[in-house]
Amino acid sequence: MLTGTSNRLAELRQSIETVIHGKTEAVEMSLVTLLAGGHLLIEDVPGVGKTTLARSIAGCLACSFQRIQFTSDLLPSDIVGVSVYDQREGTFEFKPGPVFANIVLADEINRTTPKTQSSLLEAMAEGSVTVDNETRPLPRPFMVLATQNPMEHHGTYPLPESQLDRFMMRIHLGYPGFEAEKEILRRQALDHPINSLLPVLTTTQLLGLQEEVRQVRVSELLLDYLMAIVAQTRTGSVFESGVSPRGTLTLYRAAQALALIDGRDYCVADDIKRLVLPVFTHRLVVSQRHSRRSPGRGEVELALQDILGRIEVPI
Repeated sequence: MLTGTSNRLAELRQSIETVIHGKTEAVEMSLVTLLAGGHLLIEDVPGVGKTTLARSIAGCLACSFQRIQFTSDLLPSDIVGVSVYDQREGTFEFKPGPVFANIVLADEINRTTPKTQSSLLEAMAEGSVTVDNETRPLPRPFMVLATQNPMEHHGTYPLPESQLDRFMMRIHLGYPGFEAEKEILRRQALDHPINSLLPVLTTTQLLGLQEEVRQVRVSELLLDYLMAIVAQTRTGSVFESGVSPRGTLTLYRAAQALALIDGRDYCVADDIKRLVLPVFTHRLVVSQRHSRRSPGRGEVELALQDILGRIEVPI
């Protein structure tokens, strides 16, 4: 079973990397989020491929895809849908919004108001939308891929912590290397490679892979290791508040997905250790008492690395 799974995942990865060149780590973290059934926040400066990565993932899946360009005048009904009165029938008919898709690209999510941002909360947490007191399920699988530019603050609305906690991971792309950028120029000389993408997974196959993720074994020793990391974020005064139980479960599920991608039906300590930063960083805030200037590296990342260095890794 793992051989067939590994082949499908390798084909999916290779297909995405025909478009996103030189960003193996970002592609792998995206696949971890997809297989674990989570949502992904891609944060970086303009023009490094955030939207392209999201579109590439959608292009490799035979499923429905919707892109929402977030702006300051966007309304919640523009996302979830609205009930329209039918004069001939004398009834209200619900017109679903773009959130009713398997893959939803929320482009520049921090450019819309908090009220509109909050319209995604139920969808991301429960896979459903409530309009006019009626709850409607979203299609499965369901994934929100959101992008935002952290450098520009004019006309933006920072995501509240409750919204950030709905994202399984936050990743950064960064600038490509010298050779990687040269290869990008070669590949786009005549046409963008994203236009040549073909689906390599159906929705049924993706749901099957997500079910396989849940079968990956995590030993009691690894559970203790995971919980020791979480406990350290909740004790002391380094962070304003610790990682929530949702964050704990997110790390657990992400570790299972990473193991499956690596061709294993069991987790190892490195799966957890490698995922702590992308899964926990956006969930934590360093307290003012411990805040300090750290050029080039985030304070939360430094604090988490310090925790990882203190906790004994199980063998």
